[in-house]
Amino acid sequence: MDTKAQLLEYLVFYVIAINFAAFAAFGIDKMLAEANAQRISESRLLSLALIGGSPGAYAGRHLFRHKTRKQPFSNMLHAIAALQLIGLVALVAWRSAR
Repeated sequence: MDTKAQLLEYLVFYVIAINFAAFAAFGIDKMLAEANAQRISESRLLSLALIGGSPGAYAGRHLFRHKTRKQPFSNMLHAIAALQLIGLVALVAWRSAR
């Protein structure tokens, strides 16, 4: 397997893993909240989104109905997703211009 294909394969595995982790973190935090136990910090949840887990964070947020009414948190998650989308569009535009 050539280097580009191997790198792409690792990237795909990373994206799957980080999105699974973000999704699971929202579910676990919801369970902890309902049990009045120590929670996963908002900064940890947002960090998972920031490093590539935005789709998983949104899916977990929706499925578990968790962190949907916390406006500062929602604004930060939306800002992270918007920046990632802008970055992805810029990358695609740069690659197609080459």
